[in-house]
Amino acid sequence: MTEQSTAPRVAIVTGAARGIGAATAVRLAADGFAVAVVDLEESAGKETVDRITAAGGRALAVGADVADAEQVQAAVDRIAAELGAPTVLVNNAGVLRDNLLFKMSESDWDIVMGVHLKGAFLMTRAVQKHMVDAGFGRIVNLSSSSAQGNRGQANYSAAKAGLQGFTKTLAIELGKFGITANAVAPGFIATDMTAATAARVGMDFEEFKKVAATQIPVARVGVPDDIAHTISFLVSEGAGFVSGQVVYVAGGPLD
Repeated sequence: MTEQSTAPRVAIVTGAARGIGAATAVRLAADGFAVAVVDLEESAGKETVDRITAAGGRALAVGADVADAEQVQAAVDRIAAELGAPTVLVNNAGVLRDNLLFKMSESDWDIVMGVHLKGAFLMTRAVQKHMVDAGFGRIVNLSSSSAQGNRGQANYSAAKAGLQGFTKTLAIELGKFGITANAVAPGFIATDMTAATAARVGMDFEEFKKVAATQIPVARVGVPDDIAHTISFLVSEGAGFVSGQVVYVAGGPLD
């Protein structure tokens, strides 16, 4: 076999400096992927890269604002040159600008839409050519249970719902090229973002998690590895007949 045919597939994970993104990057590296750890600042991805390389994996930290087309293209070009052509993309980058509608500014709306929706669009548009050329691709977009509506998150809920429609359209357009597209919609996951939500409502984070767990059938909140495991399946060879789906990973049934 040629060296090219035995080279590991390359995965890009955005927002991979911490939380769900970091857990996903580490898991995909353990699965045998070379992983591009993309975050707003390249230095922010160093810890994730170090975890991967310490375990014997291959990773590259890349800084990019996913809402900026030029930065996205430059990042993807660099990844292709230094790691290889990317054929797996996990659009995880996200921000919160929570507020009730009457207090929400245009900036609050635009920033959240830019990172979540425009960012996923720009990253997918830049990577899809590599997938088409390879005849193989896996796209996973991070939605949320908030897509069904959540007080104080009109911007975030709309963006996460939009990602579900985006995902289903990608599945329709790209399926004939061997590319699948799915969305993972986490429920309550203990991360820096949910800690920030607890702070916003004036609750201690540990108490916030305990209260949340009482509403979850499996009687606990989620952790980033719960999402990483699901993404690991969706980007695998064996998931080639799963496409256009929204998988709620929330510890219980959600409509």
